[in-house]
This record gives sequence, structure tokens and C-alpha cells, in this order.
Amino acid sequence: MAESVMQLQDVHTRRDALALGLALGCCGSGAQAQTSPPARNLRPTAGDCLVRAVGVSESAEALRPDDVVSAGPQLLAWAKEPASGVVRDGSRLNQILLLRLDPETLDAETLARAANGVLAYSATCTHAQCPVTEWRQEAGILHCPCHGSEFDPRGGGRVVGGPALRRLPPLPLGLSAEGSLEVAQPFLGKVGGQVA
Repeated sequence: MAESVMQLQDVHTRRDALALGLALGCCGSGAQAQTSPPARNLRPTAGDCLVRAVGVSESAEALRPDDVVSAGPQLLAWAKEPASGVVRDGSRLNQILLLRLDPETLDAETLARAANGVLAYSATCTHAQCPVTEWRQEAGILHCPCHGSEFDPRGGGRVVGGPALRRLPPLPLGLSAEGSLEVAQPFLGKVGGQVA
């Protein structure tokens, strides 16, 4: 009988140890899941300034409207948190395309999101997540060379050709007190492709 009691206690001890191990494992996973992602992975946030995507660093100068060529081609940029200097280049889905157009050619909704004629959109095509790298100046459209999707920047980034089903998400802009471009609101809509 004493042997049966000891075996029963041993089973309880192993079961308790296993349960404790599982609980710690779950808590550990939960703690990791609750940890915030690094600031460089976060989407552009209101108040972020914009910096050129090429040769970017924490000391990169904030872009001004005049840094964006009028009537294209687009300029690729990243958002940068001004206080910390963290550039939000940790995800390719954070890349922004900037385009400067005549404000009189923009629809009312698009004009409200522009800063001195400078528009910002996600640089990631909403079809298959390729970068939207071409500006067709004669047609006034943004073109994705991967599968031929085309977007109207004057009309809120709406699809005007190709396989994409969703518009390019706009990124509303404003101007800082110093006159540089800054994010007014996060992207309007889902960033990424139809498979994302």
C-alpha cells in the first residue's frame, strides 16, 4: 500500500511538473506575443517626417515639397520618427511613393490629403506586392511593371488598369512647423497585395 501511495505521489509530481512547464511555456509565448514590434517595423504614424529611401540614415533630412519633382517621376521615401530618428524601413510594406502634381488637377478627396500638391501612396502594388516604380507622365498614371497594374494618383490611387482589385492606399500628408512633409494620418486602407 505504501508503494502504491508513493507511485501515486510520483505521478502527481510529474503531472504537476508537466502542467507547470506548459503554463510557463504558454506564459512565455504570451509575453513574447505581447512585446511590441520594433519601431522600424511599424507603419508610418501621424507626425512622422519623410526621408528619401536611398541612402537613408537616422541623420537623413526631412523632405520638403520642393524636393519632389513637379509632374513626376515619383520619389520613394520612408517615414522617420522625428524624436528618436528611427526610420521605419523594417518592412517593405512601409515604403511610400511621393508625387507632386498640380493641385487643380486633383479630385477634392485627393486634394484634401495632399500637402502643397505632394501626394503620398503606398509604394506596394495591391495585386502581388511588387514595387510601383514607374510613372507614365503622358497618361498621368502610376504603373507597376510586374503585372501591369495602373493607378490614378489624381483620383485617390484608384485602379485604372491591370489585375489589381484595390486602389493604392493613400497616406494623408501635412506640413510641419518647419515646412517639411509629415504624415497626417496612417495609410487609408490595407497595405499589400491581394495575397497579403
